[in-house]
Amino acid sequence: MMNNTLKNRTLLSTVISSTLFSLCFFGCSSALTDNKDANSSSGEDAFAKEVVLSTLVDFDSAQQQSWVNAPTATALVKKSDNKSGLDDAGLNIEFLASENISQVTVKPNQSWQMEKFQDYNLAFDVTNEQDKSIQLYLSVENEAGEYQSRSISLAANFSGTIYFPLTGKEAETETGFWGDAPPWETEDQLMIWRSWRADNVNLDKVAALNFFTIGLLENKQIEIDNIRVRKNPESDPYWMKGIIDKFGQNAKLDSSMKINSLAQLNEVSAKELKELSESKGMPNRSKFGGYSAGPKLKATGYFRTQKVDGKWWMVDPEGYLYFSHGPANVRMANLSTLTGVDFKDDKVRIRYDYEVTPEDSMGIVEVSEEIKATRYISSPLRHNMFEWLPSYDDPLANNYSYRRSTLKGAVPHGETFSFYRANLERKYGEQYPNSFEDKWRDVTLERMKDWGFTSFGNWVDPMFYPAKQVPYFANGWIIGDFKTLSGKTNHWGLMPDPYDPFFAERARITIQDIAVKIKNSPWCVGIFIDNEKSWGEREGSVEARYGVIIDALSKDIQESPAKNAFMKHLQSKYKTIGKLNNSWNIQLDNWQDLAKGIDFTVFNENQIDDLSTMLEMLGEQYFIVVHNTLEEILPNHLYMGARMANWGMPDEIIKASTTYSDVLSFNIYEEGVQEHFWKFLEEVDLPVAIGEFHIGTATDSGMFNPGIVHASSQKDRAEMYKTYMESVLNKPYMVGAHWFQYVDEPISGRALDGENANIGFVDVTDTPYPELIKAVKDVTSTMYQNRYGK
Repeated sequence: MMNNTLKNRTLLSTVISSTLFSLCFFGCSSALTDNKDANSSSGEDAFAKEVVLSTLVDFDSAQQQSWVNAPTATALVKKSDNKSGLDDAGLNIEFLASENISQVTVKPNQSWQMEKFQDYNLAFDVTNEQDKSIQLYLSVENEAGEYQSRSISLAANFSGTIYFPLTGKEAETETGFWGDAPPWETEDQLMIWRSWRADNVNLDKVAALNFFTIGLLENKQIEIDNIRVRKNPESDPYWMKGIIDKFGQNAKLDSSMKINSLAQLNEVSAKELKELSESKGMPNRSKFGGYSAGPKLKATGYFRTQKVDGKWWMVDPEGYLYFSHGPANVRMANLSTLTGVDFKDDKVRIRYDYEVTPEDSMGIVEVSEEIKATRYISSPLRHNMFEWLPSYDDPLANNYSYRRSTLKGAVPHGETFSFYRANLERKYGEQYPNSFEDKWRDVTLERMKDWGFTSFGNWVDPMFYPAKQVPYFANGWIIGDFKTLSGKTNHWGLMPDPYDPFFAERARITIQDIAVKIKNSPWCVGIFIDNEKSWGEREGSVEARYGVIIDALSKDIQESPAKNAFMKHLQSKYKTIGKLNNSWNIQLDNWQDLAKGIDFTVFNENQIDDLSTMLEMLGEQYFIVVHNTLEEILPNHLYMGARMANWGMPDEIIKASTTYSDVLSFNIYEEGVQEHFWKFLEEVDLPVAIGEFHIGTATDSGMFNPGIVHASSQKDRAEMYKTYMESVLNKPYMVGAHWFQYVDEPISGRALDGENANIGFVDVTDTPYPELIKAVKDVTSTMYQNRYGK
């Protein structure tokens, strides 16, 4: 049950604040403000004298208990036997591993009226009495079903208060981060955004609070209590200022791995290089990283797949069983962060039709002296985050770059700087232009051998292709000015229209570019094309599932190749417009009405069935174009599918992909691969690779964001990695798992979208995380024996 001291502290503050609130709502006395300032300067916890504006629910009343609904979890209100004389009821929740999303909803009879409050945060008390951490999600939902979602890792045996600001400067400032710097000094734990900010959701009226977990491998229990709205403490005038030091680290927080001097950086580097030079790597490995102690199968000179004793495997070019495991995104192209500087000269933002590399995948972009002369501060907020940035005549200024566009955040384009590259240059020096990059390549290859990884995943820098030391996956993006379709949610951009002949032309150009780079090398395992496309959701509303098809139907047939294909399909199926009207319960005078474009707000079952068919058609056309072009230009390499995320993998697209993919690929950001949720892959009976997964923490890493899957510490992170990999290796269809990514993202956010997570095997100073690397070696040293069983 809830810690009594914590409960009493909260109840006492509620009693005090109720009187205070009546006196100072919309502006407290100067005495209170002065007292808060004094507390802040003395180092007192910002919430030591919390001001509770409203208690939303404390589970002590039968009415509030009736607000709890647990369709996919178990929830029970429990009262403790305490001697305080105060009621002490808490909601005990057991989240279930038998559900992919296990959820408890607290929904009052009437929405909570939040518009009467100003500058407030939502808080609740929580206890985790288990000996394992749990990642808890909370979405705050309005009456329209829109929501803001946040999450946090609760450490084993945690008991305390969780909070996040919902209004005020700390909630509303667009910093350009995925996870903001903590706004106040407090022991209360800050929940971070589930991913990108959703602060455009109006929460003047809150209809429900949804507590949930995603992808558990075992049941987890917590207790929550005293959900309340608190007044924000006074804003810290130094918040978001000078928070990043000259090494790109957290300037305000020490950690065990923090580098404080160049001498320390060189000392740590020298120690690692010595250890790498003495490493012999893992035993029983073939030239290509296969299992040399296993059976010798047919060798084709390239990687292929085969089912052996009921389990799918890759087979390396020499015929040995092969399981692909290693880091994705081993490159420096997207490790730069926006400096808050831009240039008035528009020539720096020119684009060219022949480009095949997306903006975030470009390396260093040099800016001319002419353009630099038009420099100005475009975002003082971002520019003031840094304690140090080099002048343009500094030796480290070669690590500046430019981004012509961003996907998210407050800065649409601007100058960037890579602290990671600068740190490599600091510790390896520069004997010739960019020689530190060559040293980085060599050290990375040595690490892969020492750590026992068998491959690089997607988005590896092409500089590794000629090394012939670690197998890799090549990749390409199909970009260009072809027609597109819009779903209800477009996570990374609009969906290409694969019926557009220009899409096929751009696919050919992309794949030809890949072929030139890999030179038909047997070290290239396979090819990834595109990533997490906006196919639609697997579940949810009709618009969420079939938005791209609904969008196509709304277009004029002259403007949309997809609409033309769907029109032909419907005419072939229904023959007359009358039969279509009867089936869809609509009123069209003729086929020309449909050709001009129609919008829908209501859908019947027949129409949904047709939308499903057309989505499968769309997917099949996409895979036909990509597969056939790969088959023609790169016939010796595996096609690894479309890297579908579990939030965007409609059954229709999975079905379409199975005919044309050599290996299916999914990005699975959960505790592990749940047996029941992914059971359908056994029926599909094709080899499967995980294109992305990771675990991070914002506790002892110095980072502001853990990543998508949260751990409570570096030690917990290492254990969770091992548990995840165990769930992968015991699946008969799995042939690989790639961790995203090799290096932590910049603490101030990568330039593309502000992601700033602790998801690397190494930090910004290129120093490996020791707990995680030890866990990696534990897994890689036994994975072949455990999976093959001999």
